[in-house]
Amino acid sequence: MKLSGLVLAVWIFICFHVSVDGYPSGKVRQACSSMIPCHGSSPQPSPEHTITVNGTEFKPGDIIEVHLSGPDFEGFFIQARDAEHLDSPAVGSFVLADRRLSQLLTCGRTKNSAVSHTNKAKKKYVKVYWISPGDTPKHIQFLATVVKKYKTFWVKIPGPIISQPNAPSPAAPLHATSEAILTSHPVSYLSKPFNASGCGRMKFCIRNPSNCDPESCSCFYLSFQQEKSSVLIEMSGPSEGYLAFALSHDQWMGGDDAYLCIKEAHSVHVSTAYLKGRSPPVLDSENVLEDVSWRLADGVLQCSFRRSIRLSAYKGRFNLDSSYYIFVADGEASEGGLIYKHHHQPLITNGVYNVTGLPQDIGGSRSPQLLKIHGALMFVAWITTVSIGVIVARFFRPVWSHSFLFGKELWFQVHRVLMLTTVMLTSVSFVLPFIYRGGWSQQAGFHPYVGCTVMALTILQPLTAGFRPPRHVPRRQLFNWFHWSTGTTARILAVVTIFLGMDLSALDLPDPWDTYTMIGFVAWHVSIDVVLEIHSYRLVCKVEVIEDDRVQILQSLTSAESEGRLFKQIVLTVYVCGNILFLIAFLAAINQI
Repeated sequence: MKLSGLVLAVWIFICFHVSVDGYPSGKVRQACSSMIPCHGSSPQPSPEHTITVNGTEFKPGDIIEVHLSGPDFEGFFIQARDAEHLDSPAVGSFVLADRRLSQLLTCGRTKNSAVSHTNKAKKKYVKVYWISPGDTPKHIQFLATVVKKYKTFWVKIPGPIISQPNAPSPAAPLHATSEAILTSHPVSYLSKPFNASGCGRMKFCIRNPSNCDPESCSCFYLSFQQEKSSVLIEMSGPSEGYLAFALSHDQWMGGDDAYLCIKEAHSVHVSTAYLKGRSPPVLDSENVLEDVSWRLADGVLQCSFRRSIRLSAYKGRFNLDSSYYIFVADGEASEGGLIYKHHHQPLITNGVYNVTGLPQDIGGSRSPQLLKIHGALMFVAWITTVSIGVIVARFFRPVWSHSFLFGKELWFQVHRVLMLTTVMLTSVSFVLPFIYRGGWSQQAGFHPYVGCTVMALTILQPLTAGFRPPRHVPRRQLFNWFHWSTGTTARILAVVTIFLGMDLSALDLPDPWDTYTMIGFVAWHVSIDVVLEIHSYRLVCKVEVIEDDRVQILQSLTSAESEGRLFKQIVLTVYVCGNILFLIAFLAAINQI
């Protein structure tokens, strides 16, 4: 019992945490209802395998011998269901005849209600025993899904129907084959790229970058065109794996109606899916799409299809005459059709839209608005205000020492205003990710941890400055060192935090442009600092040093400093202009994502 419990725990972990849609081990509980393996392709229409039983009648508690046989197959999945309601849950329980070939699974609340394979070894014949429950329906039909190889499988192969003694005939004919086997609509090849000429007039379009041409190899394009009671949907974009879009009630992934175009070798498979949380999409068994077409050319994947505006009979499909947020994503897919997590943030519309309403031509953002504001405020604070404030305090004390503003020295007032602005911008920016995420993010790596440290040091600086001792008190020197070291540590960690945050999926700035630009800013700041330090040192060397040739650290208060007034003002002007250019570059990049 302990061993079986451990196996069950490992099985549940794999089902929920591993993003693989095949089931070589036979742990297929996710397919209990549909009996469809998530192999990214359509079932075959004509079964090659058969199910046989050793009787036609049964009573509660009876044991029925069930056989599955046919050409070589790798996987299988067997259930017994109410013959009059084949969409109902599995009925009864099974007992194994050979544990090397088969294993028991629990579907729904019925223990051991299904049987599947244990490995991918080829087999021609499987035997199991089915035990009738006490509350069994009057008529039972056995169903089987058989996988010949990954892309070749049959779903819900109908087996014989067995009935209880003297049970009345079924109320309706049992068409198991037509109901169970998924039909596939014809698929055609697109002869030419999509055209955006009707966007905003006849079609509702989403394009990224804005107003891009769908024929371009860098354009993501999604359009909806209503035609009576259906909508023609076109989707294209640069992708070597898959393209997908989803309709959502919010800007979070989960509980969404998704549509995927997946590249498979030299063709494209189009499917609907349901998104549950951040798990891989579950491809649907129902084929609700018509007029499917596709095209692959120059690294651009294109697909089009039609679906009805209302699909009330299909669970998980949203009506297209309501308003939703729209997601557009792309990513990699394996040769077997398995899709992997999108490698950058999906494109998300800034508001909800009704795709069958007024035609529009809109764009979207690959970064949520709150996170874009978070990044912009942090760039303003740590590229402009804090950097300029430090330069002013470090090198302009003697230059502006005889100029006063509101009763205080000019350099001090400028420094204080810039630093308080930094504290305000950082504080406002700090809370925005928490508002967006609704708490702590587990997806952001070290960025939030280092960011919290920066926030703590940012608050600590003005608090300690409030207790600054008078200028000639001995402990003033200690305060100067502490104030300088705390500020320097905060600035260094802020730069580290920015580097960590720029490549997060939620604010994925163009790579490697973002890294090179940030390195350029650091080099720019250090070079200006070095130039001013060398200039100050050369001035100090010209002065007769008193007090046994000693100059106090962090004091740069000699009369020689004022000789460099013009030079320092020129350097400061150039530095401010350079910082503004870096800031504009970063803000422009944030605005484009």
